[in-house]
Order: sequence, then structure tokens, then C-alpha cells
Amino acid sequence: MTKANTKTIAHNKKVSHDYFIIESMEAGIELKGTEVKSLRAGRVNLKDSWCSVVDGEIFINGMHISPYEQGNIFNKDPMRVRKLLMHKREIMRLFGLVKQDGYSLIPVSVYFKNSKIKVQVGLCKGKKLYDKRADIAAKDAKRNIERHLKEQFKQ
Repeated sequence: MTKANTKTIAHNKKVSHDYFIIESMEAGIELKGTEVKSLRAGRVNLKDSWCSVVDGEIFINGMHISPYEQGNIFNKDPMRVRKLLMHKREIMRLFGLVKQDGYSLIPVSVYFKNSKIKVQVGLCKGKKLYDKRADIAAKDAKRNIERHLKEQFKQ
């Protein structure tokens, strides 16, 4: 994802903690009515969402887009299943990889790209508990090193 003409709406922080992101791809998302206005206001939650491939199409499940306050009867169900827009060849390749043991498709972030709403979908493999502990230890060590370097440069 390039920084030019992009604005991040939401980022799923839990993904990097629970999964190794093997590969990520960009997909469009099919939205209805007032969902776009809710996204512009940043009212989306990706925490427990995942993607599934059904009949050659890819769908995002568990993504919560809060109803728009001024939307009245035009608001859609916040937890409805939404279709992702990708090329058939890409979907079939991802489906072949997901059929392997331990792989899953998880939405990593939602962002605007040139006024279009895009979803970054990651092909992920689950982390074991010891992997999570190793990541936490590495972050802690890095933080300590930076703290000590900062103290040395102060003196």
C-alpha cells in the first residue's frame, strides 16, 4: 500500500499479534447506501472479521459498520456479509492457498485510495503461543535498547 492518495480508516491490530501475514492483497468492497458515509466518519470495526470464498466469490464476514445517524430507513444491517471485489484468477489462487492447513484470509485494514474504499486482505498463518511470546520479548528488547541509547545521547 503506497502513501500517495491514501487515508487509512481502520486497522486490525489483532492480526499482527495472532497471525503471521504471509501475503497481502488489495480488494474493493461492495457497499450499500449510507455505509460509505459511516466509513467516512471512521465508524468501522475489523476486530473479529474474516474472509471466506464461496462459489468463486470472496466475502468479508464479521465486519461491523455502524449505522449512519441521519440514515433512518436506508441503513443496512451493520454485521451483514459484504462482497469483496477481486479478479477471479486472484480469488482462485487465494482459495487454493486457504485450502492448505493453517491458512486463513483476514482483513488487515480499510482505507480510501483515490476516493475509492479498499480493503487490504492478508493471507495469514496462525501463531503459536511461543511465537507470540517471542514477538513480545523482541519488542521489549528493542524498546529497552532505544531507551538506553536515548539516555546516552542526553548526557
